[in-house]
Amino acid sequence: MAILAGGRSSEHEISLASARSVAEALDPERYEIADVSIGRDGRWALDPGRVQVSDTSTGPAETLPVPAASGTLETLGVVDVVLPILHGPFGEDGTVQGLLELADVPYIGAGVAASALAMDKDLFKKVMRDSGIPVAAHHAIRLGDAIENPFGYPVFVKPARLGSSVGISKVQSEDELAPAVELAFRHDEKVLVEEFVAGTEVEVGVLGNRVPPPVASLPGQIDTLEHEWYDFASKYDDGGMELLVPPPGLSQETIELLQLRAVESFVASECEGLARVDFFVREADGEVVLNELNTMPGFTATSVWARLFEASGVGYAEALDKLIELALERHERRSKLVY
Repeated sequence: MAILAGGRSSEHEISLASARSVAEALDPERYEIADVSIGRDGRWALDPGRVQVSDTSTGPAETLPVPAASGTLETLGVVDVVLPILHGPFGEDGTVQGLLELADVPYIGAGVAASALAMDKDLFKKVMRDSGIPVAAHHAIRLGDAIENPFGYPVFVKPARLGSSVGISKVQSEDELAPAVELAFRHDEKVLVEEFVAGTEVEVGVLGNRVPPPVASLPGQIDTLEHEWYDFASKYDDGGMELLVPPPGLSQETIELLQLRAVESFVASECEGLARVDFFVREADGEVVLNELNTMPGFTATSVWARLFEASGVGYAEALDKLIELALERHERRSKLVY
């Protein structure tokens, strides 16, 4: 198997940390691993320190149109499965998934369409609304559009297609709006202004393909401690947040609704493999409001997705084994389609 890590996005270092954790958790008696790193410049290279797959015959991946060190794509073409542990643009957005489809190599996680949809929060919210799943209201601003906020204050301003809270601002007043939009435009050509939802932030993990149905983890409540909201620092600094599983104060009915909505959004967006679905439970009326879905969430053993399933009785190594099985199952299933 091959583990893809790094990538061109601002989440490069987070991806490397996730990939290291994955490699350490995989059973060396079962898996022979090739590490493929993607630099910030987009160049692919094999890690010479990692054992490479023994079959060196060439496969379809050698013709892929990406800059790569000698032997990298040939190796990618003969592995049994690829783990694209990539976050953000140029990895989690369907681009790498498309390359792997062209190479006819099984890979874990969402496919091309689901990856692209979930990455674009504007389009994702529209699909969720059309599927009857409540989401926070938003307004999209594209290049050349007037800067408008139809929601009052506070609001959140964010790039439409990025993750890890990069480029996001909590805007408290009119004079802060334009600078926040300018910051978000540094990262994307489409920016969202989202209503502020007062309530509890809750996340749910999902694991599975289409058949049998995917399963949801127990939900976990995000307590950002001294941070005002769930920003980059609260996500990645030591002690930046606390995860409470299951969330205290939520009824069993609400917990089950969160799990149901997580699976519904997973299916509606055509996801397979895994996802982390983020919600708000409104303070005022207890309504469950979907915020976003991440097709390749942070993936260390201490990341939220892994901790949610650990609390639900599925350990980290077991979850990785299951994801690999799901990747192979999907590839085998889709190989029988007639095009």
